[in-house]
Amino acid sequence: MIVLIPAYEPDERMLELVDALEADGCRMLVVDDGSGASSAALFANIERRGVVVLHQAQNDGKAAALRRGLAHIAARWPGEDVVTADSDGQHRPADIAAVAEATSGGEALVLGGRAFSGAVPLRSRFGNAVSRALFRMSGGALHDTQTGLRGIPASRIPEVLAVAGERFAWEMNVLLDFTRRRVPIREVPIETVYLDQNAASHFRPVRDSLAVLRPLLRYVLVSLGSFVLDVAALQALYAATGELLLSAIGARVVSGAVNFALNRTVVFRAHGTTGLRRHLVRYLLLACGLLAGSYLGMSLLIVWGVPLLAAKIISDCAAYICGFMLQQGYVFAHRARDAKKAPSREPFSFCARRGT
Repeated sequence: MIVLIPAYEPDERMLELVDALEADGCRMLVVDDGSGASSAALFANIERRGVVVLHQAQNDGKAAALRRGLAHIAARWPGEDVVTADSDGQHRPADIAAVAEATSGGEALVLGGRAFSGAVPLRSRFGNAVSRALFRMSGGALHDTQTGLRGIPASRIPEVLAVAGERFAWEMNVLLDFTRRRVPIREVPIETVYLDQNAASHFRPVRDSLAVLRPLLRYVLVSLGSFVLDVAALQALYAATGELLLSAIGARVVSGAVNFALNRTVVFRAHGTTGLRRHLVRYLLLACGLLAGSYLGMSLLIVWGVPLLAAKIISDCAAYICGFMLQQGYVFAHRARDAKKAPSREPFSFCARRGT
């Protein structure tokens, strides 16, 4: 097990964390994300303790630091699981150990989930609430989507490295990608720690949380484009044939085919021919189901005294949201490939071994 610590302009709290982990016999890798001359003495102090430190020439963001660290670990210590921990003192050694134990020998991504109880800074509480809500809108269900304490099994490192994104948004993209592919994600309760009102954090609560909205925004734009295409095709076919029913069916087939193709490739990024037939069958079944659900919902609302227009808007909006969530979580989802079984390991003992 390797503890990976990305750091940008850290303070003495990182030294305290390194000392505590060193006392437990941990192997660590620290990535200096372009902190500059002001932090040079601190990193030199850490290196004198025998800890490997990788130096970035400039501040490229947390995602770049984590990716470099993970790639280095995969090459230098193949087969070793990784726990990522922040450098600002928010992650206690006992919590790091708990996440490491939950990760060892498994295939799940493990998150150290905070309860956000007690004295939590307002911007952190707000940022986590926004991020959690947006993640649910995108089809996921996790309590703490912003935690930097994560356990990554060795077999999952290539999958994590393959996820696109920069800075803090990348960590959210990993969760979205794993959720879409149905890779198991576990949450382990950890202590909620904020020091000095979380002043050392470089996270931007609203801007970085809104990165999760990108798939939803693409979905909305594709839906609007499909609607415009449906209307244009209907007018063109009706002008050519004079048959309303035939024109309506033809227009829906054209717009539906385009909608399916764009949702599959642009919105949910299910590229390639693998699973094309399965995706198409699921898409057609979902379309029929949403149509029936919208009709039943509208009928019930009308029976309950809701005006027709309002009933139509409510039922269609509900169907639209369900359509997004089901397309991401079911229609265009695919099970992660079974990872190759790692070689048998010794019984877990957190940081019991040293060495490089």
